[in-house]
Amino acid sequence: MLVNNLKIAWRNITKNKLYSSIKIGGFAFSIAICILIVLYIKHETSYNKFYPNVDRIYRIVSQIPDGDDVMRGLSLTAPAAKAIKDEVPAVEQSGRILPNPLFGAGGNQLTVGSKPENYYDDGFVYVDQSILEMFPSPIIYGQLDHALDNPNTIVLTKGKAAKYFKDNPVGQQIYLNNDKSKPYTITAVIDDIPSNSTLYGYTFFMSLAGEPFYLGEQNNWMATNYTVYVKLKENSDPEQTQSVIQKVYIEGHLIPETLKAGGKIRSYVHQLKMTLQNAVDIHLYSSGIRDDKVSTLNRGDIKMIWAFASIAAFILLIACINFINLSTANAATRAKEIGIRKTIGSDRKSLIDQFMVEAICYSLISLIIGLILAWVLLPLFNNLANKSLEIPIFSWYFIPTLLVALIFIGSIAGIYPALYLSGFKPISALKNKQQSNPKSSLLRNSLVTFQFATSIILIVSALVANQQINFILNKDLGYSKDQVIVLRGLKTLSQDLGSLKNELKSLPYISNVSVGDYLPVPIDGVKRNGNAFSLDDKKDVELPRGGQVWLVDDDYLSTFELRLSEGRNFNPKLASDSSATIVNKKLVEQLGITHPIGAKINNGQSLTIIGVVDDFIFESLKEESGPVSLVLGNSPSLLSIKVKAGHIDQSLAQITKVWDKFSPSQKINYSFLDEGFESLYQDVERTKNIFTCFAFIAIFIASLGLFGLATYITQQRTKEIGIRKVLGASSIGLLTLLSSNFIKLVFIAIVIAVPISWWTMDTWLQDFNYRIEINWLYFILAGFLAIFIAIVTISYQTLKVIRANPVNSLRDE
Repeated sequence: MLVNNLKIAWRNITKNKLYSSIKIGGFAFSIAICILIVLYIKHETSYNKFYPNVDRIYRIVSQIPDGDDVMRGLSLTAPAAKAIKDEVPAVEQSGRILPNPLFGAGGNQLTVGSKPENYYDDGFVYVDQSILEMFPSPIIYGQLDHALDNPNTIVLTKGKAAKYFKDNPVGQQIYLNNDKSKPYTITAVIDDIPSNSTLYGYTFFMSLAGEPFYLGEQNNWMATNYTVYVKLKENSDPEQTQSVIQKVYIEGHLIPETLKAGGKIRSYVHQLKMTLQNAVDIHLYSSGIRDDKVSTLNRGDIKMIWAFASIAAFILLIACINFINLSTANAATRAKEIGIRKTIGSDRKSLIDQFMVEAICYSLISLIIGLILAWVLLPLFNNLANKSLEIPIFSWYFIPTLLVALIFIGSIAGIYPALYLSGFKPISALKNKQQSNPKSSLLRNSLVTFQFATSIILIVSALVANQQINFILNKDLGYSKDQVIVLRGLKTLSQDLGSLKNELKSLPYISNVSVGDYLPVPIDGVKRNGNAFSLDDKKDVELPRGGQVWLVDDDYLSTFELRLSEGRNFNPKLASDSSATIVNKKLVEQLGITHPIGAKINNGQSLTIIGVVDDFIFESLKEESGPVSLVLGNSPSLLSIKVKAGHIDQSLAQITKVWDKFSPSQKINYSFLDEGFESLYQDVERTKNIFTCFAFIAIFIASLGLFGLATYITQQRTKEIGIRKVLGASSIGLLTLLSSNFIKLVFIAIVIAVPISWWTMDTWLQDFNYRIEINWLYFILAGFLAIFIAIVTISYQTLKVIRANPVNSLRDE
């Protein structure tokens, strides 16, 4: 019986080539998209899961009330990790990560042994030995145990070792930033960090066992720079443990050490709370947590996982709806077959079995084509999503999972057509006079409405995401990011930096040059810090305000075109300017300063305000930029060059020539500030592109469903159309008659989709501190696009029937 059903199924598939192609094409596309999305979700939810005992590894997150919000961060003090391990019974192991460029992490110049060449590279990070033990990687050379126990030791990843050494580099030395007094000895080489690891992006692991970064730093309970991880003992309660950690950290050390140092305990200290975040949750549940640049760039979002999963389900559901509509639309061609089979004794169960076998055959063919499509589209999807996904075709679970999904999807898609077609009455079926069922019509209309509502939601999402990214890239930031070239690798030129700057300024196409690591765009190598500001005469009685202190030179304002609203710029010839500051308006506002010029503020030292600049955005537009104090100082690892418009190529050639003169053994390393700014929003750009692609795919598949419904309706009304034509009806009138119902369905879909899409995108936009308002034009455009596609889809089938000779449709009357 099964063999017979398979033969009949194959005959019907090959006989009705148009219907079969549409059914299989829609299914294949939806399966391909589902496979890609499932691969993406699987990768996003796999972070850190491959590490042993990861269920017991946690990151300590501090949080403190900030008005109506909660500020969450990772920075703890240097001695915190050891104190927590020693004094919290449930903690088995603790370790610190220091990713802050202020202390030498991030990018550095690297010299191998006695070789003269200098190379700029990034991915440097300070870690405790215990971090490598909590997050172990396969060893390529050396031993992982005790690799970072000693000062000035470093562990490289396989890729970096291959880049700088021909063979085993263990025991060899490298120097950073031409500091020959401090060689780093390579103790081990580990495998490259997987992309689904918290440590991904780090490639040079430097020991924290060396000297303190400044006098007393390792025992300082007031300076917070370290991310702390803990590994709990088996069967420990995380909630109870975090309460103990909070007590040890705040009451056991922070408060006593602050009082011991002569400081005052502010009220916010008692509101400080320590929480534990499991390592598995770091990637998807860290929205709102302030961390380092590497972690932020690799951060995911659980909301996107749910969004992608919903899209996959909707696209697959749209394909199932197509199958149902096309199967019922093709009912007229199967009516006589069903009537004959029932007349010769086939019962309804055998007919249902036949149609279910057909549905599963369609699904099997679609699955094979869908796999091929997924394989073809995977490079494009990887580029869109910035991933390196692979189809696990040889994994034990992959094929069985697809087969189970195949049977399930085929059954879901085929059950209604099977019940509908097998229910035909033999006499009516043989006469080809099936009566339309109002309930069936309602179901088909509802399904098409659902399809177009889903498509409109995706179209609106793509339009809003596109407008938001354009808004971000073109927003007035309060400074100029265009025509600015940023040079890296200046740490080796400390003696000649002034001469390099002056020679660059003398070039004909250069308008200004500034030396400093505190740039408005947080790209690689740019520094940030945290300071507490108060009015100088109220520093002991008022709650300080958090902000930034940036070391800049006197060319900083003109290079980045910061707008000076009051006061003056720095003058290096004035000795008093060594204790002067230029602040932004936000700092003036938060400290309540009425007349800022000449006012004194304090962040551990007294600073006199000599100028006020307009507020400028120096963080991601997802966050609000805070107070800034600019002071004259030395932070010489980056150099920013403002180029005159239209002369980038000539300027680069001249800059390279000057660089080679000052540093012949080090290749020039530069980037453009505006490109760095755009790279900060690659995740938003990717979201926009993915939603746009999904919107096109969804509306394409939905159009196939509409084509099926149009085919069904026109087949049902063929005789009516013939009679109307005989009585003189025009083609335009008939097209309007047949299309009106479909257009009504699209309008209903618009009504349903508008509030859902508005709520969805309004929620998404809440992640941005600077965002657009959702314009009603987006919904009109999406609606017109849906109506246009519907009309084009319907017109083909309806015009085909309208142009047919009415004699053929009325011949048996």
